[in-house]
Amino acid sequence: MKDRPAASTTAVPPELVVKTDGIAEKLTAVKTEKLATKWNTKNLGLRLGVDAVSAACSGGLVAPIIAIIDRSIMENASGRQTMTVSLKKSFRDLLFRPQNLFLSKSFALIFMVYGGTYLTANTLDTFVSTTQNRPATHVTSGAAKFSASSSANIGLGIYKDQVFTRLFGPRGAVPRAVPLPSYLLFTARDCMTIFASFNVPPLLGPVLTKHMGDEVQRFASGQTIAQFLAPALVQSVSTPLHLLGLDLYNRPATTATTAGPTWRARWETVCKNWAVSAAARVGRIVPAFGFGGVVNVKVRRNLMSSLV
Repeated sequence: MKDRPAASTTAVPPELVVKTDGIAEKLTAVKTEKLATKWNTKNLGLRLGVDAVSAACSGGLVAPIIAIIDRSIMENASGRQTMTVSLKKSFRDLLFRPQNLFLSKSFALIFMVYGGTYLTANTLDTFVSTTQNRPATHVTSGAAKFSASSSANIGLGIYKDQVFTRLFGPRGAVPRAVPLPSYLLFTARDCMTIFASFNVPPLLGPVLTKHMGDEVQRFASGQTIAQFLAPALVQSVSTPLHLLGLDLYNRPATTATTAGPTWRARWETVCKNWAVSAAARVGRIVPAFGFGGVVNVKVRRNLMSSLV
């Protein structure tokens, strides 16, 4: 019998030898590194303070004029007095007795609504910049911001509307609970305004900038124009909801003892006050989410930049 050939003993090159020592530890380290999230927590306390200061600056700036306009709209809708008379009285107080306005419940409520809304939007931006390791000046524009700012504005705004409706309702009327349909209409109104104020400008601003010449951009950026334009335009659609909500409170629906107005009569009332109320609401929205939004953005950006 022939001898079988000896088994091959060719040496394996050292570079092909697989070393198993420490592989498990290395894989674990890689997985841990991938799972680990790096947060931007630099000056986090000061950044939250900047959020509050920016919101307070905006709220304090817009509260006087909005308190005056909101009162005039409420009193005009309730028949307490015309919008012109109400505006004259309020502006006279602002000029000659400003303490009456700045110490009033109406001023405090408006400051609460808009200061709280901007504070919510600002802290959300800080939360995102922290958890996603973004710069402190980062500003969001997605669904999360709409949900957060809408929740704050609607919750605070409905409470404000409830108090305003009772404060400036029909003379001699006994204050009563605001009906649920009014709350729903006020909620829809505020959702439209918030979307146009916080979500549209970051998207519309760059588009406007592309179509603006350098000379125009020296005076105003596309972002600034969008911040004024979007909230103002949406008032033509949201004002009827506001007026119908007020009418449902001022003229209750039919009950067992009283006959309320028909829907046609309510619609006629809405149409009668639509134009003047829409103009007034543009006059309040431009300061609230136009000037207020620009001030909030610029104060926050400048202060945040100083913390970098």
